[in-house]
This record gives sequence, C-alpha cells and structure tokens, in this order.
Amino acid sequence: MSPMSTTPILIAPLELQALMASEPTVVIDTRDADTYAAGHVPGAINMREIFTYLATSTSEGVAALKDTFAKAFGHAGLSGAETAVFYEDALNSGYGQSCRGYYLLTWMGYPKVKVVNGGYSAWKAAGLPVSTEPAVATPATFPSLPLADVMLSKDEVKALLGTDAVLLDVRDIDEWTGESSSPYGKDFAPRKGRLPGAKWIEWYRFMKPSALGPQIKSPLEVQAECATAGIAPDDTVVLYCFKGARASNTFLALKQAGFTDVRMYFGSWNEWSRDDSLPIETAPPILSAKPALALAA
Repeated sequence: MSPMSTTPILIAPLELQALMASEPTVVIDTRDADTYAAGHVPGAINMREIFTYLATSTSEGVAALKDTFAKAFGHAGLSGAETAVFYEDALNSGYGQSCRGYYLLTWMGYPKVKVVNGGYSAWKAAGLPVSTEPAVATPATFPSLPLADVMLSKDEVKALLGTDAVLLDVRDIDEWTGESSSPYGKDFAPRKGRLPGAKWIEWYRFMKPSALGPQIKSPLEVQAECATAGIAPDDTVVLYCFKGARASNTFLALKQAGFTDVRMYFGSWNEWSRDDSLPIETAPPILSAKPALALAA
C-alpha cells in the first residue's frame, strides 16, 4: 500500500464553521433521530445508518454495503466536489460512529472526508450556533470510484493468522477477556473470545481529555500507545472490533499518526463469531511469567 495521506482528517469546530462558509460542504450527523432533532449543527444531515448497518464480508455483503451507502451519501448531497464532515456527540460516547462514516467514504474512494474533533459537544462548547430544524439535502450522484485497499474479508483475515500481520483488537475489555460477546449484551453474538494471535489496545486509549471533550491523541502519543503492544508504524495492522465502529476510531488515529499499512476487518466479531468453522481464542489473555534474568556479577 502507498503511504497514508498527511492531509488532516480531524477538524476543529471553528474550522468547520469557516469551511462551511467558504467551500461546498456536507455535514453528516451520525446520532439517532431524536438526539438530532433536539439540536444539531445547522445544515447537518442525519444519517444514523452509518452506525447501525451490520456488514458481512461475502461478495454479496460487500456489494450491498457499497450500494447502500452510495445511495445514502448521494441522497445526502455528495457528488465528489463537496467535503464530507462527520460528527457524533463526543468521540468517546458513540462507539466511533462518526469515524465509521469516515472509514466508509475512505474505502469508497471519496476524496475529501473529515471528522469533527470532539464532536457535537465540542461544537457547543465553542459557543457555536445550533439548530432544531431538520436539514433538507440536495441529492447528488455519488461518484463511482476505485475502492481503497483498506477492507479485508473474513477469508483474507483467516489467511493472515500466524503471519507477521498484526491483528489489533480494540474492543472493550470485557469483550477482549471473553466475558461478553458484544456491546449489545453479553450473549448477543454466539461465541465469546478473540481472533487467534490478536493483540489488544482498548480504543479509548487513543483519546485524551481536552477542554472540548475527548480528542484523538497526537501522532507521537498514538505511536507510543501502539508501542506498548509491540506495534510499529511500518507494521501491517488489521483492526477489528464488533462491527467496525470502534475500529474506525482507531483507523483514524493510526492514519493521523503516520501508520503506513492499516486495514480493517469490517465484519469484525459480529461476523467472525457466527461462523463456527473459524477459530477463536477463549483462554484468559494472561501472559505466563517469564524467568528472571540473571544479573551479571
């Protein structure tokens, strides 16, 4: 893969306000309809399906994913000329939903995509205007562009087991330890556990507090977090979570931090756990103690 773009993905609320005033921009609110109706960025289009859509990695599933969102993004007014800007309430409270929109458009080859750093909470904290009027989109024809090489199928992931590729699980700790199968309930998915050989960094660790709410850490801080799990910026990193939302938050963090080969198993645990032919690890993820090093005399 070619190196990741250095174009900033995250946009501050004041920068978004300036962008909306100067360039064609489509702002997309990924929260639920009731929350959107209670107050949103003026002109923002509500698209909850960005978060709720459960994808599979079969050829039929990928085709349906592409078709669904090409129609949805076209209806929202994305023709290729506009900058798409996603937001959620706060980056740590929506399971990465705004970043999932960013990931989907990245996969679909869309040229200009950003995410509001800090989300709607940061917009309000900056004292910017809000609206309760539903925005009416001007539909466009979504461009047909080559897909980016950032999405892997379950068969491709299975083929990577035991190789040098790093499988990075970013789910919450109860899912990583096998106590729960999903954020939707402990037994929502049929199996608990993790992909064989996966490393783990909980997605929250790529964010830090700020005056405008949780924000993605700096590139150096993200690299340091990855170093704790033995992951370097030039490693091939394959992310997964439950359905590709929290992993999208991490995808953005790693891309901003200069990691050169980052992809995602978008079907994630929701798909993997439902195929009994696929291997999983269920033993407690505890390293055995290493023998003490002998000290030189």
